Amino acid sequence: MAVPKRKTTPSKRNMRRSHDRLPVNTYIEDADSGELRRPHHIDLKTGMYRGRQVLEPKDD
Repeated sequence: MAVPKRKTTPSKRNMRRSHDRLPVNTYIEDADSGELRRPHHIDLKTGMYRGRQVLEPKDD
């Protein structure tokens, strides 16, 4: 069984763990409605996706 020859320093340990965090979701402002939405997702308020009407608009 492999056994480490030296103790891993806190610096190296933290460098390894730097990619383990949860990613933060990105949001963009929609050009038409001005609402925040995820990139490459349908705008649920208007039902538009890439300039096309995909869903019926939501009525509040």
